[in-house]
Amino acid sequence: MEGEAHPHPDPHSPTSPRTRPRPQALTEEQAERMLAEMNEVIRAGEEMRKLRSEMIKLFVGFGWTQDRIARLTDMSQPAVSKQVTKYAADEPGPAMALDLDQDDVPWLEGRLWGLAEEISETIEAARCTRHVNAIARGRKRFTPQSVDELRRLLEEDLTLPRQGPGGAHRAAYRAAYDEISRGLDVPSRAASPGAAPMRRALARQVQRDRLRNDA
Repeated sequence: MEGEAHPHPDPHSPTSPRTRPRPQALTEEQAERMLAEMNEVIRAGEEMRKLRSEMIKLFVGFGWTQDRIARLTDMSQPAVSKQVTKYAADEPGPAMALDLDQDDVPWLEGRLWGLAEEISETIEAARCTRHVNAIARGRKRFTPQSVDELRRLLEEDLTLPRQGPGGAHRAAYRAAYDEISRGLDVPSRAASPGAAPMRRALARQVQRDRLRNDA
């Protein structure tokens, strides 16, 4: 009722704001789980920017125009102009070959990646699909362990029955896989021009194009 005094809350009451338990801080494990995927996305974004920069350098070496590079990279003309000016002042590096049969590790890893993508898209319930998707999202990186895992998954996919989608291409997939695996078992130690991520990306595309043209 109006005019009545309201009692002050008892500071020792279990419901008192003064004694209400405060939430504990996150454990390091909890924080790690929360941030793991975020960090992967951030890292993947940084890696993609570096890869795009390397690709622009390659395009400059091809003699492509700034308009063409801007259209392909979906960048603004001033941003491309800045990159082109930067790379035009560099000493031209050795020409990068785009033939499929190269034996450095990044090139072979890129071929394996391209083969896995083709198998994932054409063989029903391919074992490698989850791994391929993780690479695409930046959640899998190319390490000796992840490459071995991808090889094992592809071995499983290539031993599945030939019936169903993708069955007609198994011979081409197997031939490519055997060639790549032999190279990875005894890789070349010779240095190859171009950064590893760019060589992987190029080999991936060249491998996919070869498989589609041979189909």
